Amino acid sequence: MSDLGGGIGLPQMSEREMFENLLGEDSERDGEEPAIAARIGEQMLHMNLQPLPRSTRVRIRDIISRIPARNVVLVGGGIGHLSAWLLDLWCGDPAEPRENPPPRPDSFTIVEEGGKFGVIIDRLIRRYDASSWTRVIAQPWLELSAETQSWLAASTTLPDSANPSLLPLPMELAIVDLDEERRPEAAKSAFDLLAPGGILIALEPEVPTGDVGEIEAGKDATEAQRLVASFNRWMEFVRSVNEEDSAAFVEMRGGTIGVFRRST
Repeated sequence: MSDLGGGIGLPQMSEREMFENLLGEDSERDGEEPAIAARIGEQMLHMNLQPLPRSTRVRIRDIISRIPARNVVLVGGGIGHLSAWLLDLWCGDPAEPRENPPPRPDSFTIVEEGGKFGVIIDRLIRRYDASSWTRVIAQPWLELSAETQSWLAASTTLPDSANPSLLPLPMELAIVDLDEERRPEAAKSAFDLLAPGGILIALEPEVPTGDVGEIEAGKDATEAQRLVASFNRWMEFVRSVNEEDSAAFVEMRGGTIGVFRRST
């Protein structure tokens, strides 16, 4: 088994050891929800928005705490629930700063196309006094990722005075928190932008059950049919990663977390 490491500062170890270390539970951290995140979660319920299960949020936080990434991107900011968990990880509660928090990234970019949600997240960033290294981009992710790919393709011929990429590069950690229909395409496009050794985290879509029938010509697909098609695209993404890169999964009470690592 090959040794991994480097890339984003992960220690040299086998692929199996790396994933075991990343995906395991952190016994030194509790599962208590940060106060600010708890208030946002209550607001989500009032808005009929479904937050990620707590067990999933806790494990995503634990995984991210072990990744020394400089540039982190969250795809799908919503109203800031998961963002609050991550900012609490790196900064601690503004009212009770944590001693010896894990190193924070140089930049944390939250991509949320909903303008009103972006305003809410911006207030959250100021609450944590993180404006110098955290920002919101109010743009659809697929549009933004395509623009970034074009910028990368042209960057070798651009003059030094050219505008930089909207996304801080190299992108070393991406978290995708979108609905199941949009998740596969977002995960693939985010993975394609990762630096060598970079890591993508995304919740696996729910496995479809039952016969949903074939999509009939001239008719719109049903919701169940769209979810099946989305899950098939997810499986294609997983297979493509496994061909040349690496992936691992951890099953939680609220779903299965996928962690994907781009080869060096």
